[in-house]
Amino acid sequence: MKILISGGSGLLGSKISEKALEEGYDVYSGYNTNEAKFGVPIKLDVCQKSSSSRILSEVGPEVVIHSAALTNVDKCEEDTALAWKVNVEGTKNIAELSRMHKCFLIYVSTDYVFSGEKGLYKEGDDPNPVNYYGATKLEGEKIVKAIAEEWCIARSSVIYGSTPAAGKTNFALWVLENLNKQKHINIITDQYVSPTLNTNLAEMILEVAKRRLSGIYHLAGATSLNRYDFTERIAETFHLDKNLIKPAKSEDMKWKAKRPRDTSLNVEKALKKLRNKPLEITEALKQLKMEIKGGK
Repeated sequence: MKILISGGSGLLGSKISEKALEEGYDVYSGYNTNEAKFGVPIKLDVCQKSSSSRILSEVGPEVVIHSAALTNVDKCEEDTALAWKVNVEGTKNIAELSRMHKCFLIYVSTDYVFSGEKGLYKEGDDPNPVNYYGATKLEGEKIVKAIAEEWCIARSSVIYGSTPAAGKTNFALWVLENLNKQKHINIITDQYVSPTLNTNLAEMILEVAKRRLSGIYHLAGATSLNRYDFTERIAETFHLDKNLIKPAKSEDMKWKAKRPRDTSLNVEKALKKLRNKPLEITEALKQLKMEIKGGK
């Protein structure tokens, strides 16, 4: 199977590339700024339709995994034009080209398409984002459904992993770095999510690609918990001092964008349909620890 990944140098894209190579697939990793480490690196700006079209023509992928996005929630709120250009127009370009080249398109979306009023959202629940990032990702979902011929929308939540990617750290690594340095960290207690190990997510997405499973799937960690509890579980797994973790409220944070209260995802569909199951938090953190110790 030949796969083209947009955002191939990111936290998720790089892990999908790595895992796809291990499974023997032909992997082309599209990147914009930071060169991709796995697969055949290809300069790919999803906002430029003509150059993207040329790349799809040259590569001829059977599957396109669109993980490129502007994911900085506050940046999206501050620069709405950029957020729209990348998350909406870029997705439209990829959807149109995937249809033209008869590719199966997997669009990586987010729990932030939901309002956070109830939590444990199912695939069929009505989205209603409370910030601009969520609004652009939802618009991307609508475009994929309207344009792409064969598609899967994969929603996830708080993706973390064992190595920094594209010049950025992730929440779990940020926690570990600070606790290892004996620094106090303020973590909110009033936001519930479904933290997702990038390795687990990459394996689930690749199964979707291989089996061409269409529709919407919630591909996230199998445990719903608030960020404070998630941080405590990280500390416990790595035998670090939990007393350094201080509880805080969302209102204490100087965020530009509103954060939804509970966007945890119901993953029953994935648990039923996939051989690669969403991991419970204990198992996922054990795997994270093993990956960090193994240097992967």
